Amino acid sequence: MGYGEFAGKSLERKRRKWKKKDARQIKKARAKGGVFKDLLEGAPQGRGIVLQKRGVEAKQPNSGIRKCVRVQLIKNGKELTALAPYDGAIKFIDEHDEVIVEGLGGAQNGPKGDLWGVKYRVTHVNGISLEMLRTGKKEKSKR
Repeated sequence: MGYGEFAGKSLERKRRKWKKKDARQIKKARAKGGVFKDLLEGAPQGRGIVLQKRGVEAKQPNSGIRKCVRVQLIKNGKELTALAPYDGAIKFIDEHDEVIVEGLGGAQNGPKGDLWGVKYRVTHVNGISLEMLRTGKKEKSKR
């Protein structure tokens, strides 16, 4: 593609062509309805109800089962998998507990490290910090 003295007409023509193609791609992406959506809808944290506890296998070359919980968000009813961080944290989370989840901090809101599809972590259980429960400084309220 020339950028010389007499290249103006061909440059305009090519720009017009690419403008149409770009518009088509944008339209197509909008029609899909945004496949990669943030489940928290832009919020830093979200409340949800624990549906079940589950173990997620780590990706290669690591091995081990990471303790996670399946959570249904209160604000939009969507389900997500959240990590219960650190040793013994899963013991303090039961089914039907109310938890607060936040992003794990992977690149571009993606999963972090060796966890497939786990993009969130549990920070609070029934209004009490998971770290306080883990270290024994507070007890979980009975509901």
